Amino acid sequence: MEKPLRFIHVGTGGFGRYWCHEVLAPLVHAGKAAPAAAVDINPENLANAREAYGIPPERCYTDPEKAFEEVEADFAVIVVPSDHHEAIVDRAVARGLHILCEKPLADTMAAACRIYHKVERAGLKMAVTTSHRFDQDKQTLLAALRSGRYGPAHYIVGRNTWNCRKRGAWGRGSRYYQKPDPLLTEATVHHFDIMRALAGSNARYVLCRSWNAPWSEFEGDSSALVFVEMLNGVKVFYEGSMTNAAGLNTWGEDYWRVECQKATLELDGRRLRALSDLGGERQAQDIPLLERPAWMNPWLAEMFLEWLAGGPKPPNSLDDHIQCAALLFAAVESAHSQILVDVQRFLAINLAANKPPVDQ
Repeated sequence: MEKPLRFIHVGTGGFGRYWCHEVLAPLVHAGKAAPAAAVDINPENLANAREAYGIPPERCYTDPEKAFEEVEADFAVIVVPSDHHEAIVDRAVARGLHILCEKPLADTMAAACRIYHKVERAGLKMAVTTSHRFDQDKQTLLAALRSGRYGPAHYIVGRNTWNCRKRGAWGRGSRYYQKPDPLLTEATVHHFDIMRALAGSNARYVLCRSWNAPWSEFEGDSSALVFVEMLNGVKVFYEGSMTNAAGLNTWGEDYWRVECQKATLELDGRRLRALSDLGGERQAQDIPLLERPAWMNPWLAEMFLEWLAGGPKPPNSLDDHIQCAALLFAAVESAHSQILVDVQRFLAINLAANKPPVDQ
């Protein structure tokens, strides 16, 4: 049996608790990974790591810098707010550690580009867990599209709306409510990733309109309508809102409709159907959801470890995710400027402008 890969887990509270129990603990118990250190600025949150994967108290830290200096590891797991990602990535890169990071990659395009350059320059492997693309229902829709049975797609419609208008209704505390573009950067990042996968292409153009409803307790824009044209010509229209009176297609209950040559594929609340009137009468066929042992973050963590062990590069690698980041922040740029944004040009300009000096 191969020796388990050692990890430093940064961020064990909030969503980090889920990572402790549902993502990392199964890998530890299966002998695929071993905890080298757990880090959280709140010492009470470190109990999650001790309970979930049995790390001893002496390997629990409240200071990330001290943990990275004192502990030998193979990779880092980053589950902290996105505005702190770059600082933790810097510590991992300095120690030559591979990185598995929660979405979004960073809180700005500039930071995302700096992270990209630093990791690439160091020759390290990094993946970002935009997990919803890897949920059971979306993967079944993707498999149906890739089968070729329904012909090529020519446009896609998506919707995710929630009733989170009151402060604290979304997640713990009020962190999301203080962000300038909470919907686009913290929620729709998943859906930008999904639309790229469904289209089978990266984005060419994006046009976005975002706003905040008068009854919302968000400080930034919490609703948006987004149009994307992909490099392969597929068009996407997306509706998202955190402040609706009724939550329609909330987390894990997505609505995606893919218009193909031979059928309309409709995913609504985890029910997938193929619809067609081409035979003269409406034909509706339910497509059963695929089955596998794990989905979302547990599956992504498994793929990441396989990559570190010499296996194939996972579909959520940094090379892929930088395109998702570009679409996300180009949409934010479009929302602020109210103009159509060329996504590939936006990415190229930001990569060039945010390349760290060689001595960093």
